[in-house]
Amino acid sequence: MKKRTFAILAAAFISGSVLFLQHGRKTADPIERAVIPASTVGERMDYFASHGWEVEEIAGKDITIPEVFSSAYEEYVSLQDKQGLPLRENAGRNAKLYVYEVKNYSPENRKMLAELLVCDDKAVASMVYSDDGGSIRMAVS
Repeated sequence: MKKRTFAILAAAFISGSVLFLQHGRKTADPIERAVIPASTVGERMDYFASHGWEVEEIAGKDITIPEVFSSAYEEYVSLQDKQGLPLRENAGRNAKLYVYEVKNYSPENRKMLAELLVCDDKAVASMVYSDDGGSIRMAVS
């Protein structure tokens, strides 16, 4: 009988300790968003260089970020969330999409491209992908 009482008290103590420790914990911090200046060619090139990518700008065009993300676009948005880039917060806004040729990475001899989406002179999305329709896709960082 004493063993059973001891086991119940020990379980109660452990449960209480776990609750106490969880109560003292902070909730998860929101994703910290990066602020990456991208108003000039130099700033955009520096962004890629800071992650080890050698790139050459080949195109730029004006786009509008969708207000509602399709399931395919949501994958792209999730990649940006993981990189700490604020694409989600810029839904529905006008932006400029810059495309670059990657000079220092060519898996299986595939031509690789990089893109940087800029809104209000700040980077809001980026990705590196193969020019064959994106069979290879990866984060910049």
